[in-house]
Amino acid sequence: MTHNGPVTSVRIPAAVLERARSTAARAGIAADTDELLGGRAALLGLRSGGRVSAGGASRLMAAHDGWCALTLSRPDDIAAVPALVEADAVVGDPWPAVERNVHDRGVVAFAERARLLGLPVGVLGETGSAAPVFRRSGDPVQPCGLTGLLVADLSSMWAGPLCGQLLARAGATVVKVESATRPDGTRQGPPAFFDWMNGGKLSYRADFTRPDGVRRLLAVADVVIESSRPAALERRGLGPADVPARHGRIWLRVTGHGTAGDRADWVAFGDDAAVSGGLVGGSADAPEFCGDAIADPLTGLHAALAVLESHARGGGELVEISMAAVAAGYAGLPGDDERDCAATPSVPDSGPELGSDNDVVDRLVADRLAAPC
Repeated sequence: MTHNGPVTSVRIPAAVLERARSTAARAGIAADTDELLGGRAALLGLRSGGRVSAGGASRLMAAHDGWCALTLSRPDDIAAVPALVEADAVVGDPWPAVERNVHDRGVVAFAERARLLGLPVGVLGETGSAAPVFRRSGDPVQPCGLTGLLVADLSSMWAGPLCGQLLARAGATVVKVESATRPDGTRQGPPAFFDWMNGGKLSYRADFTRPDGVRRLLAVADVVIESSRPAALERRGLGPADVPARHGRIWLRVTGHGTAGDRADWVAFGDDAAVSGGLVGGSADAPEFCGDAIADPLTGLHAALAVLESHARGGGELVEISMAAVAAGYAGLPGDDERDCAATPSVPDSGPELGSDNDVVDRLVADRLAAPC
């Protein structure tokens, strides 16, 4: 499927691109990493914006104690601004009031208040690099090929869906799971990006108030991808400890800031997570956003590698990966040699209509329940 639009680019350090290429090679993933990191910008006509993110929803702001990035991409985020800045109302553009509040309060105190309100924020360099965490969660199996692997993709936006897309390209059958009341937010945005991330997947419309169908799918899946906060599925009895596991099942949990302590509840998007990990352009005195929401595609790539490493060991593992920690792993690389990433992705398939494959998925599940391997 061809998506026509303005071809623009974002700038990314050559060292970041090279490490991403190395990661793809380790995973055996046949992908153009320049395209993975800069493809959304090319599809949607975005450019690097200095202290305004390429997508326009995030801002880098300074105070006496450093820098922070806030993202206001959802209606609820905008609605929370008066409470954030402790005003009765904020009329019009919210950013001047936010920037004054950051300047007066300081970035650490500002971030603390933003997080109490469930807003995505990152303080520059607050997160250190950390590898994915692997925990034994079930019995491993003899590793086999990726063709026929069944992946239940409950994630949304970019990092998790990209991981699912890379697994689909490697031969897995990937089922995108959404509810009618809370579909993937990218369905409401430009179709080109949704198609890029989700073309070639099956779509399963789930009713999380009556989750028996989802529970059966999770029980027979070889891989589960989720990107909600850890307690969200557990409250519905759909966490990795709640659903009996197929032998060798790999459960991938993509988070913004990890699962330890208060960080488990911190919301993140790609730009603010990158800032939290210290992955920025510009200089120490005048940082700028790096690329386009770069923590998202980097995490999707590293998540796919983590799943494939677990699969090679026979699976039976819970894998946790943090966007901010992935970004931090790139933060110390040289940033002076920046490259334009303008490769426009080829999008051969449209993303599936919500629930268009429920019957197909139900048959897949029934077959696996009848003849587990």
